[in-house]
Amino acid sequence: MLNNLPQVTKNILILNIVFFLATLILESQGIDLIGSFGAHYVNSVLFKPFQIVTHFFMHGNILHIFFNMWMFIMLGAYLEQIWGPKRYFIFYLASAIGAFALYNAIGVFHLVNLRNELSSAFPMQDIDNLIINNNIDALNELLYRSNSSALNEYITLNLTPMVGASGAISGLMAAFAILFPNTEFRLYFAIPVKAKYLVTAYFLFDLYMAWQNQAGDNTAHLAHVGGAIVGAVIVLVWRKRDRSNFW
Repeated sequence: MLNNLPQVTKNILILNIVFFLATLILESQGIDLIGSFGAHYVNSVLFKPFQIVTHFFMHGNILHIFFNMWMFIMLGAYLEQIWGPKRYFIFYLASAIGAFALYNAIGVFHLVNLRNELSSAFPMQDIDNLIINNNIDALNELLYRSNSSALNEYITLNLTPMVGASGAISGLMAAFAILFPNTEFRLYFAIPVKAKYLVTAYFLFDLYMAWQNQAGDNTAHLAHVGGAIVGAVIVLVWRKRDRSNFW
């Protein structure tokens, strides 16, 4: 299968698999790659600039990487064949960074507001140091003594990274739906659904779930929305600019 994939798609697939295997192997030795390479909010005490890129090679579990890479191969390989490697790579990278940007758009301000709210009652520098040192026992004790939901949310937002290629893949889905709107996918391997309907429904679902912001929902819906928006904009601009030789 790898021999039949175009070069950029194949290399990105291999990188995702390597990162995932490394995560599993090192986790058994007490090394948390997801916490280090996942994308924290840019104003989190755990944010590092390299996370902007590394986060979309990280995945939380086998189902996460399987479904992401399945969609990636199915759509990405085809788009790379018609666009060429350079344009395709630029598109993939831009969609992934767009997903990261929208993910931060709301979370950053929320983190700032929480810190301002807590600063009058808690020694925030000490709390930040506990987060940086991953001192979970001390943090749990502090939460137990304070019983503060705001503090719990502040710690959770700092500690929880975004991982996965879903934002970039949402960009690929948007591009495919714009270019080939009537192509049919097989939903649940049986029900035929045109790309324009499937991708639109998926986008609206992510938008709704991002708005709801339900407790316990660990999916970064805003990242999916950001990737889809950036992907759609890029394709529409390219199609308008290169009307005669878009392929």
